[in-house]
Amino acid sequence: MGGWHTERFLEYIRSEKRYSANTCVSYGKDLSEFISFSEKTFEAGQPGEVTSQQVRTWIFELSKSKKSATTIHRKISSLKTYYKYLLKNNIVKKTPLNGLILPKKPKMLPVFIDEHKLKGANLARNKKVSDDKKSPYTLVLEKLVMELLYQTGVRRSELVNIEQKNIDLHTQQLKVLGKRSKERIIPFGKDLKNLIQEFISLKDKNGFPEDFLLYTEQGKHVYDKWVYLVVKSELAEVTTLKKKSPHVLRHSFATHLLNDGAEINAVKELLGHAGLAATQVYTHNTIEKLKNTYKKAHPRA
Repeated sequence: MGGWHTERFLEYIRSEKRYSANTCVSYGKDLSEFISFSEKTFEAGQPGEVTSQQVRTWIFELSKSKKSATTIHRKISSLKTYYKYLLKNNIVKKTPLNGLILPKKPKMLPVFIDEHKLKGANLARNKKVSDDKKSPYTLVLEKLVMELLYQTGVRRSELVNIEQKNIDLHTQQLKVLGKRSKERIIPFGKDLKNLIQEFISLKDKNGFPEDFLLYTEQGKHVYDKWVYLVVKSELAEVTTLKKKSPHVLRHSFATHLLNDGAEINAVKELLGHAGLAATQVYTHNTIEKLKNTYKKAHPRA
């Protein structure tokens, strides 16, 4: 793929644009698929040989292979970023991506858990140590993972990479590194402060490193899959929702704040969104709650 300049492009988004590792991997896969298709179907040997019709053919093939509209939009977004880079560096003179008609994406509202269910749940502390054979350390760790996700709205990747030095227990503030290496400060409450203190005390007794906040009982730095499995298991205790990922707790954090009157720009900053549009999707859930309240309470509803 030397003639396609993919390695240079991926290095550009990694080092200059500072995209996350997961995003870079996704871009690499999307480009690899497109280039393979272009070479096999149209014998294109470099990006400047690709036409708009060829891109439309690829979109048609993706649709035919039952790829979702959301997946197709993401792949075309990868291509747009790629060709934008090529134009900027005078590698191509024009992009084949102008005027494309993409499949309509379904409106997907964020999945969240009712506030009273999360308030009533004492996650990761409901079970006795003797019942599930988990140590006090692991129970506190799992509780902390759940509470950090719900009380701060951090992404899973941000949670995993929280550095202990970036937690200020005195001011009750947490500094996280978000997408494109953008830092933000998130406040937290007294209950979470006490839980963090309890966990750090257990960490110290075990002699675990202070580089990151979260380590397993075996002294290993927690990772994405481990967090996902903990959240999935704990949410199964309080909800029948099909989706039980860490992002559901982030969605719940944002939705509950807006439902309780938080200003949308403040929620945007807490979530680390680049633009307001990404935050506005949560207002739909708020409007639905208002509609339900109206229907139940108004005499003429």
